[in-house]
Amino acid sequence: MSVNELVWNQGVSDTRATLRRWSEDPWPVLRGWLFWSVLTALGLLAAVFYVARMATPDATPLIFPGVNADGTAGDLVHVLIRNLLVLALHAMACVAGFIAGSSLPQQASNRTGLSKLVHEKAGPLAIGFVCCATAFSLFTQADILGHSASTMAWHLDISPALLIVGLLPHALLELTALFLPLAAWVIASRRDRWDELLAATCVTVAIALPVLLAASAIEIYGSPKLILLLAGQ
Repeated sequence: MSVNELVWNQGVSDTRATLRRWSEDPWPVLRGWLFWSVLTALGLLAAVFYVARMATPDATPLIFPGVNADGTAGDLVHVLIRNLLVLALHAMACVAGFIAGSSLPQQASNRTGLSKLVHEKAGPLAIGFVCCATAFSLFTQADILGHSASTMAWHLDISPALLIVGLLPHALLELTALFLPLAAWVIASRRDRWDELLAATCVTVAIALPVLLAASAIEIYGSPKLILLLAGQ
């Protein structure tokens, strides 16, 4: 059996063992994931609020599904696809962490020179890369969502603070679900438990999918009504 096959079999074995252990007492694991994902979601919403207050709104007439136009199933699908792409990106960070922190170091014994060094240092390199990529993603999202919120608030003649309140029913659910894989990644990296990340990817994605579907429906059919109510329209 080759080294790659041994590593693969070990990864599958570790993943099954992790899933069995978590199924016996899931709450401590879920609690940690929820804490970090909710904290990240609240931090992003705070950044969106700050950008919305500082940004110059776009006076061009725009369509906001559910607000100044009827929300449709097509709008829901569009929102869901957008969220699934972000979830896939975050899930891939988990898989990359598993490969870099668990699989590659096991293959280091068969390598020499620079290749051996890269395999041995894959874990720290993965931490640095994912941290930088996540920070870039969060700053980008805060800027884009903040400018969108500024424009919507201006068109509806509502304060950014009230707009954020109107968005909370779906935004907090949506962002918490999206950040679950990254929360699992943070916890595993802090504990040097890279072997758990493949199991974490499967569980967090399974939890996130129905939550994102519900959040997308609320975004199209629920939150707009609350926003209009807060705007007095």
